[in-house]
Amino acid sequence: MGSQRFFASGVPREPIASKFLHGYGVSVKIWFEGELDERNWVWDFGGFKRAKGKIDGMNPKDWMTWLLDHTTIIADDDPHLGLFQEMDDDGLIQLRVIPATGAERFAEYIYDRVNAFITKETNNRVKVVQVEFREHEKNTALYKG
Repeated sequence: MGSQRFFASGVPREPIASKFLHGYGVSVKIWFEGELDERNWVWDFGGFKRAKGKIDGMNPKDWMTWLLDHTTIIADDDPHLGLFQEMDDDGLIQLRVIPATGAERFAEYIYDRVNAFITKETNNRVKVVQVEFREHEKNTALYKG
């Protein structure tokens, strides 16, 4: 447990404010920008359900649910990854492993995935401008690409 963690550059990471496993009821806002389509819309939000394209093999709505609904999300360099994988294997948690955690990194991760999807789905007509990831009313991160 008290082992020092380092960034890939070798610089030590500062201790986080809450080192204990905890959860949030998160929300995500995504801003789109682009030219209007034949219906005068930038993006049909129902298009997430009807999309032809996929994010990590899932339609975008299912991907957001898969990523955020009753899940445990940890970084791929977490020193306890094996323990979390055992809990997932035992059906105790729904584990999601991503490159880095924290509100800022979640916002960036969602931006990268959704922007790649939306630009392809709309033939570069629409792009994601920014993603807001909110852990709670006091902690929000905004990522702009």
